Amino acid sequence: MAAKVFESIGKFGLALAVAGGVVNSALYNVDAGHRAVIFDRFRGVQDVVVGEGTHFLIPWVQKPIIFDCRSRPRNVPVITGSKDLQNVNITLRILFRPVASQLPRIFTSIGEDYDERVLPSITTEILKSVVARFDAGELITQRELVSRQVSDDLTERAATFGLILDDVSLTHLTFGKEFTEAVEAKQVAQQEAERARFVVEKAEQQKKAAIISAEGDSKAAELIANSLATAGDGLIELRKLEAAEDIAYQLSRSRNITYLPAGQSVLLQLPQ
Repeated sequence: MAAKVFESIGKFGLALAVAGGVVNSALYNVDAGHRAVIFDRFRGVQDVVVGEGTHFLIPWVQKPIIFDCRSRPRNVPVITGSKDLQNVNITLRILFRPVASQLPRIFTSIGEDYDERVLPSITTEILKSVVARFDAGELITQRELVSRQVSDDLTERAATFGLILDDVSLTHLTFGKEFTEAVEAKQVAQQEAERARFVVEKAEQQKKAAIISAEGDSKAAELIANSLATAGDGLIELRKLEAAEDIAYQLSRSRNITYLPAGQSVLLQLPQ
């Protein structure tokens, strides 16, 4: 009797495990921000896009393919040429996501790795087309215009593949070695020209200063000559007296002054 009970329990447990496995294989989850496309072994890819949550499918007949529909970043580096034939290294940062309603078509025509197959090619195509309209100087001074033109053209191109571009921006823009050296040489030449202009202006100012000084000396000489003509030698005698007075004052303030008194032949030293 006990053996039959255990046998019944074993069969029931086995049946329960089989049923649990079947139920588990018939359930699948779609996480937040994701969508699912159902592949049927008999009917192919279904047109219905499954939203978030837990859903049922037919085990071994149907298979869910989960897509991430949230915005994801991708950097695409491109080397291209400008209008004036300068090599330009550009890195474009793209925030992209698929159109949820077009996931069956994307999976059927492109595949799960649609971003790897589509974004590098169309980004290179659009960047080469847009950059070729500008020369190297315009790419620097009109960077915002270039970025906006790339964004508009790339967004329109990506829409044909069922992709939405939430943001497109130029994160890196450099030029070839030859162009960089040419820019540096131009800057050096401009600095040398500015230095030469400063030297010329300085010489002009010095010339004007010399002229003004000469004019001042000439005017002073003219005034002295007029004074001598008017007052005679009195002005010269006055200047001699002023000079002698100044010399005597300076000597009186100096230490160890030695002098020879009038009518004596012995040197005397004044006390300090």
